[in-house]
Amino acid sequence: MTDTHPTGKRAAPAKVPSALVWFRRDLRCEDHAALYHALRRYERVYCVFVFDTDILDALPSRADRRVEFIHASVLELHAGLQHLAAHSGAPGGGLIVRHGPAQQCIPQLAKALGVHEVFVNRDYEPQAITRDQRVALALEELGIAFSDFKDHVLLDRDEVLTQQGRPYSVFTPYKRAWLQQLDAFQLTPYPVARHAHHLAASPACERIPTLSDIGFTCTNLRELPIPTGMKGAQQLLRDFVPRISAYREDRDYPGRRGVSYLSVHLRFGTVSIRQLAALAAGKAEQGCPGAQTWLSELAWRDFYAMILWHHPRVVTQAFKPAYDRVQWDEAPELWQAWCEARTGYPLIDAAMRQLLQTGYMHNRLRMVVASFLTKDLGIDWRRGERFFAEHLNDYDLAANNGGWQWAASTGCDAQPWFRIFNPIAQSQRFDPEGKFLRRYLPELARVPDAHVHFPAAAKPTALTTWGLRLGVDYPLPLVDHAKARERALMRFSVLQERSFLEAEEQI
Repeated sequence: MTDTHPTGKRAAPAKVPSALVWFRRDLRCEDHAALYHALRRYERVYCVFVFDTDILDALPSRADRRVEFIHASVLELHAGLQHLAAHSGAPGGGLIVRHGPAQQCIPQLAKALGVHEVFVNRDYEPQAITRDQRVALALEELGIAFSDFKDHVLLDRDEVLTQQGRPYSVFTPYKRAWLQQLDAFQLTPYPVARHAHHLAASPACERIPTLSDIGFTCTNLRELPIPTGMKGAQQLLRDFVPRISAYREDRDYPGRRGVSYLSVHLRFGTVSIRQLAALAAGKAEQGCPGAQTWLSELAWRDFYAMILWHHPRVVTQAFKPAYDRVQWDEAPELWQAWCEARTGYPLIDAAMRQLLQTGYMHNRLRMVVASFLTKDLGIDWRRGERFFAEHLNDYDLAANNGGWQWAASTGCDAQPWFRIFNPIAQSQRFDPEGKFLRRYLPELARVPDAHVHFPAAAKPTALTTWGLRLGVDYPLPLVDHAKARERALMRFSVLQERSFLEAEEQI
């Protein structure tokens, strides 16, 4: 474990009176690295969460499912900390909550409480790194230490490198090395409860602001099957365990309950990655193919976090710099139609409606809609990535960026540019009976299975029989996929140039 903060200073000596644990994307009080280390070292440990206005003010809507999810999870975390304290004999416990710029709130609170050290779990996003560096410097001026710990991923930063000491850029060899290092220590939970008697009572008159207090309104979150907080995560995990054996096959079918639905809980840390990986690894060792595949997905998560850490430029640039030479189209009408689920390709439109209505999109569909935007419509992957950032409940910069660059063929270990998803074939293969399509496209309810994947190919007499008017009830296709594919191949033909290939070899 690393006990240094972004300025490189060592943590304060152990067993001085008090510390502050700053919760961010780790909204749980069990198996929590920063909380464990603080409780083990200090007699009194305060806990704080900040509704950071530097983040919240930039959101385009005051009705954001993620903010509501976080707020509900913060309330449960507060109760969980109080429960831990009560069972350990500590007087109080609980969570201090602030609303304002974290860069100001944390130093101010640390000073007011008279703590000697602030503990956090590490964040790998460039903006978060900058924020933490500024907080660490402000604390240093006050004589307060700042320590960060690995918690969000299993293996981070420089823990998995090639034999040449460089970060991996291809997943398969990374995964091999990752699995070799994923030992029992990495999967062991932090025994927080053992030291919970050091939890300090919150200052008098503290209250948790309501959703309205922080300037947000309720969404349809409670109407969706998205249980919040630590209890919600464990509920989903219990539901998934009996299904894990079928995960390898079922995960690709959006009409089936094939995935864990834990992504939003991993995003906000209401579940421990160590708990999930230990479960997956244990069942994988017993020969469960579904668990083996699920463990690989957790490895992908670490992989993309590592890529973001070592190559922060990927936020705005192609991982392979030469791929920024690809010329994308503006195409405002095509862009708007994609955003509004009006492409005329049912699988694309159903996936986009799922996103807009629920804040969730099935993982296979994320790949297909990203391919459609970049390859069929010729629109820059960065625009799609930003759109997902606004709408996904589980939005994670590292994973989302990695996924979009994979689909656009600009990233590390990417989908080869000459392989382009066929949205009709994908629909026929992974939703053969059209169950998912009809769930989000009720206007296609009467269209038979054989035609529901692309009604535009049906005869006019058949459309009349089904009561479907193309261009009125359901849009005409924006593009012809076959022709769009040829345009995409031409768009990427620059990749065949010798100078380009030579440049790529240098990466």
